[in-house]
Amino acid sequence: MAGPQLELVPEGTGDSRVPPNDAAAEQSTLGGMLLSKDAAGEVAQLVKPTDFYLPKHEIIFRAITALFAKGEPTDVIMVTEQLSREGNLQKIGGASYLHTLESSVPTAANATYYASIVASKALLRRLVDVGTRITQMGFAAEGEPHDLVNSAQTEVFNIGRAAEANDAQFVRDTIDATIQELELIQARGHHEPEIPTGFREVDDVTNGLHPGQLVLIAARPGLGKSTLALDFARSAAIKNNVPTVFFSLEMNAMEISQRLISAEANVFLSDIRKADLKSDQWRRITATQGRVLDAPLLIDDSPNLTLTEIRAKCRRLKQQHGLKLVIIDYLQLLTSGGKVESRQQEVSEFSRSLKLLAKELHVPVVALSQLNRNSEQGQGDKRPQLSQLRESGSLEQDADIVFLLHRERYQEQGENRNDAELIIAKHRNGPTKDIKVNFEGQFSRFTEMAQI
Repeated sequence: MAGPQLELVPEGTGDSRVPPNDAAAEQSTLGGMLLSKDAAGEVAQLVKPTDFYLPKHEIIFRAITALFAKGEPTDVIMVTEQLSREGNLQKIGGASYLHTLESSVPTAANATYYASIVASKALLRRLVDVGTRITQMGFAAEGEPHDLVNSAQTEVFNIGRAAEANDAQFVRDTIDATIQELELIQARGHHEPEIPTGFREVDDVTNGLHPGQLVLIAARPGLGKSTLALDFARSAAIKNNVPTVFFSLEMNAMEISQRLISAEANVFLSDIRKADLKSDQWRRITATQGRVLDAPLLIDDSPNLTLTEIRAKCRRLKQQHGLKLVIIDYLQLLTSGGKVESRQQEVSEFSRSLKLLAKELHVPVVALSQLNRNSEQGQGDKRPQLSQLRESGSLEQDADIVFLLHRERYQEQGENRNDAELIIAKHRNGPTKDIKVNFEGQFSRFTEMAQI
């Protein structure tokens, strides 16, 4: 007996099944809106016109909400007149259909419940639509497979994002929440930073790193940008259990791990690299191993990462691990994966996209950037300036905080050769400040001056 045969679906044909919908819920929703103007206002906050599956129901909903927006009654008589003016009365079945809707529900009390059913069915239809488009993308096979996967992930993620979109709030609601937060802080006696950077002076100025922020760490090559970024990662993930991802386009995961061990265990990085460790160094490494292994810190050293791939990975990590901090080392090594008119335009697009990613995922995004070398020319002040951000003025514009790292590496002798400055050159929501820190290169870390 022959086994089951696979049925090949000819190109261009679709699934014959009816998309998810609930005609009764749509009728009851509209009926409640016809019965009560208050119900009409509440329902209008829960569903959109396109959430209705039947075209005539969408037309009726638009007419009701148009009347509500003008402050007019939303009863059958007014809606009939509105539809007549629009030339849509016969399209929906005439005034008799409106009376049928009104009589389909005894009260408007449950209108919001029925509206939630309408919204959920619409969400399922959007999921079906996206699934169909993804299937078509796969069969068409136009473009690189990785790009198609990222596009598919973006489509699916946007469905959930639309479902969770925040509505506009009255200022009284945000003020009440702010006052409650202030009262809680005052009762505690201090304000904990959102995501601590590990530097108390920095956190005093910025209150840590905040969701939705784009934060830049900028310096000339070789001054310790990656080291400072790892300090931020260690503070967040190892010391405060904040899920963090570190995208490294320069160092591999082994190098990063060596630096983490050196900084956490107080073991010279050079000894770790040579594997020339004494017994007391091994004891320090063993003592710190547990907390490093348990930290929610993810390292991604994938080569030739594009920003599209980073966005897709961050979305997955947000869903799987509750991601709360993203660090990218560094911007100038990113590629768009396609043709661009100029490198400046490409970096500008990176800047805007990273800011949108921070808002979309509600996480701070810390991006490292190189500075131009023009400040090294001449005999004047070699301190870095915002204007030296390399390849794009959009970086300065889009960033909420810009840290400029300055270290007098030129001074080979003298007691201050390890002094460094962490310059808060831009702070959208607060003051700027120059903060003295200490560079401990042998342990691959920066420390606060107060700890010296």
